[in-house]
Amino acid sequence: MNQETKITGTPIEDEPVVEAGEVAATAPIKKPGKARRLLLFLIVPLLLLAAGGWMWWSGQGKVETDNAQLKQDITSVGAQVGGPIAEVLVKEGQQVRAGQLLFRIDPAPYRVALLAAEAQLAAAQLAERQVVTAAAGTTADISGAQAQLAINERALARQAELLRQGFTTRVRYDEALADVTASRTALADARSRAANAGAAIAQGGEQPGEAAARAAIAKAQLDLARTEVRAPTSGTVSNTDRLLTGQQAVPGIGLLSLVASTEAWVEANFKEKDLARMAPGQRAHIEIDAYPGLELSGRVASIGAGTGSEFAILPAQNANGNWVKVTQRVPVRIRFDGKPSKPVIAGLSATVTVDVE
Repeated sequence: MNQETKITGTPIEDEPVVEAGEVAATAPIKKPGKARRLLLFLIVPLLLLAAGGWMWWSGQGKVETDNAQLKQDITSVGAQVGGPIAEVLVKEGQQVRAGQLLFRIDPAPYRVALLAAEAQLAAAQLAERQVVTAAAGTTADISGAQAQLAINERALARQAELLRQGFTTRVRYDEALADVTASRTALADARSRAANAGAAIAQGGEQPGEAAARAAIAKAQLDLARTEVRAPTSGTVSNTDRLLTGQQAVPGIGLLSLVASTEAWVEANFKEKDLARMAPGQRAHIEIDAYPGLELSGRVASIGAGTGSEFAILPAQNANGNWVKVTQRVPVRIRFDGKPSKPVIAGLSATVTVDVE
């Protein structure tokens, strides 16, 4: 039996035994030299230094940000009069021209309002004719009162002469005097009525009631025209979720959006420390995330007059003891050189690099 066996009983082959003083014959191991070890220790730091130097050199004269988006003019279109939407003439993504009919609001109530305003004008014109006729009648009343006064004054003079000669009584004289007094009162009343009638007639223009009726007609016509909502500018129809037939239109609430297709730009938000070297007119390189490999050129059009936080709905209030300084960003508008070869969609993310040398 062999000197050593496995637990299973399988014999293990005899291993050679090296006697004391003997040296086993093995292959010699080569150790690396000092130059090779030194090269291995230096090559990694050198590569890191080279990469850092290249990045530093390539970044000189340029500032870059990936906090940028494509922008276009977007007009919110809503109704200026209320009522249910009777007809929708556009759909999502449709190109429209300025002045093109977009949708129509039920015009029936506004037609009725126009008829009521026209009836109000007719009533005002009738009232004006009545005032003019009444004023003309007061002129005749004045003439009649003046004539009656003259007759009574002559009768009073005769009664006074007869009374002096003793051919009449004092009673007859007093009756003639009373007639003269009544005639004078009637003349004063006729003149007062004429003055009032003349004051009711507008001088050098139409009657106030007629003017108000014409204004009501103009408003009714304007409201009726506004039941047809037209495109204020050319562009692409978008955000039409609420533009449905039967939907109640509320004045001032947008029902769709028009994205202007005439001009697009990039709004890049640069750190405040980069602004010292930036100025309008500098060249810019634009990369849009949605179109990999597409590089567009442009120029700095303008630099914002305030940081983004200043135009926020709730600006930051730093008047407390827990204030932490945060690097602010300023919007910079980048204008494209020419028209981009790919469709421009408002809101797409972009990366902008500006040459500031």
